[in-house]
Amino acid sequence: MRSRTTGMWWGAAIEAPDPGALARFYAALLGWPQVHEEPGTAIVGTPGGSFLVFQQATDYTPPTWPPTPGAQRPMMHLDFQVGDLDEAVAEAQELGAKLADAQPQENVRVLFDPAGHPFCLCRDDG
Repeated sequence: MRSRTTGMWWGAAIEAPDPGALARFYAALLGWPQVHEEPGTAIVGTPGGSFLVFQQATDYTPPTWPPTPGAQRPMMHLDFQVGDLDEAVAEAQELGAKLADAQPQENVRVLFDPAGHPFCLCRDDG
């Protein structure tokens, strides 16, 4: 984007019933700092200067995964590469994530964050 200049931030905005709690979950999971919180919004910064923004959503309905006809579909999900898949899953669960029943691949684990958003931990096979 040509209008983007050095120092401008970018990131994904994720709806949640409790944005501060969800920001703290991802900050702990990823080891990234929570850089801002105000009523209705909390932000986690990445080492590279991008952000995950968590915004208040009233009447929030968590998505279902795998998608189910007539239910709220995931609109997006986050993927994180890890060195030890079992260890990363255990750490995520200690922080409040839940392992999904359906697992599509041997080197990927689908989990749900505390607000019910699916995210994937992907083993580094390289």
